[in-house]
Amino acid sequence: MRIDDSVYDMIKLAAQGQRRNLSNFIEFATMQYLTSSQFVEKDEMTEILEDKELVENLMNGLEDFKKGDYTIV
Repeated sequence: MRIDDSVYDMIKLAAQGQRRNLSNFIEFATMQYLTSSQFVEKDEMTEILEDKELVENLMNGLEDFKKGDYTIV
């Protein structure tokens, strides 16, 4: 993995601050990012599911995807 020296220094400092080795900190930070950005909070999901037009549009999009009726832009 190649990263800018200044980014490396920030990662190294953060790892030291948590008393982790560099590879463990990178794994930890990556998992933190993925789990926080890939999942929706319960309140947010409730709000999404209550929006009937949004849900209908998502379901239509899913059906189009399953049929192969889509274009990647």
